[in-house]
Amino acid sequence: MLSTTAPDPSSAKHTEHHFRSAAAVRDVVIGLSDGLTVPFALAAGLSGALSSTRLVVTAGIAEIVAGSISMGLGGYLAARTERDHYLAELSREERETEEVPEQEASEVAQVLETYGLAPKESAPVVSALRVDKQRWVGFMMRFELGLEKPDPARMWKSALTIALSYALGGLIPLLPYMLTKKVHTGLLLSIAVTLAALFVFGYAKSRITGLRPLRGGLQTILIGGIAAGAAFGIARLVS
Repeated sequence: MLSTTAPDPSSAKHTEHHFRSAAAVRDVVIGLSDGLTVPFALAAGLSGALSSTRLVVTAGIAEIVAGSISMGLGGYLAARTERDHYLAELSREERETEEVPEQEASEVAQVLETYGLAPKESAPVVSALRVDKQRWVGFMMRFELGLEKPDPARMWKSALTIALSYALGGLIPLLPYMLTKKVHTGLLLSIAVTLAALFVFGYAKSRITGLRPLRGGLQTILIGGIAAGAAFGIARLVS
């Protein structure tokens, strides 16, 4: 005879979904946001001084190449600085566990107390950590200093992600100029395409990170539009 007992909901396997690519998304955001605004402002500013879309596109592509290299280098140096800082702090913590172990053990207890553990409750944890130096140092790095071990390939990943995102974002406002011979028409189409791209970018970013997509898209249009408008105004004033 088959059992008709319904499965206990509490026995169902609980699966948590957490977003773990914050660094990559941050690099894409940095590259795309700058790529969408800076080349757009440059092309828009040049539209008031040049009558040839070819010249606008040439100047825009030159800016994209230079901007991609600059942004990529900035991402590389930032990631390298983060890695060097982590290694320096790691070396210091390893040295202090050897030279002043009692002070370091006291610091572990203080960290545990911030999580609500009384001295009697934290003592066994401190003793257990002191047995394994690697875990002891790892605990101090994460919970005392708030530092996570960086990805060894992070520097190159960050540089390439930012550079490629910048190039992709920069080509979007230039595309209308490539498809028309009239600068004024290219400018109007570039404005429409750039605003649409900003909305899609903000919508996708918010959806990935778990925020409200529509609100994120509108905020990105507002912020990116203000930045692009300001840059456009300055470019037109200078030209």
